[in-house]
Amino acid sequence: MTKLTLGSYPHMLGFEQLERLLERTAKSGNEGYPPYNIEQTSDHSYRITLAVAGFAEADLSITVEDRQLVIRGRQSDEDGDRVYLHRGIAARQFQRSFVLADGVEVGDAIMENGLLHVDLRRQPAEQVVQTIKIKKG
Repeated sequence: MTKLTLGSYPHMLGFEQLERLLERTAKSGNEGYPPYNIEQTSDHSYRITLAVAGFAEADLSITVEDRQLVIRGRQSDEDGDRVYLHRGIAARQFQRSFVLADGVEVGDAIMENGLLHVDLRRQPAEQVVQTIKIKKG
């Protein structure tokens, strides 16, 4: 069985980067932790909310790497002298990745009640019409 790619469609030119992006997203390895929501807050804005109970602002990092929003969490190990009889609250590191389309910019990041909100804004695409002159050969 042959794998179909965007390059195998002759009318779709220049989409190799999109194909690589889809492959990278499929391999990103995001598991179910921490849980998150994505909501559309207006026609041109979105909000990603991650449940990060137990993490302080200093334990979290937010970066944009090659059109990919990456949110990482790593709690400091200050529990060395504690003795737990039961430990049901997850205290593990995580990495969540979200692919950003062209024109999507990361805005504010807000911590509130154990939730991390990251606001995104998409700039509306400018409609461009270009006329190409035909030269005589």
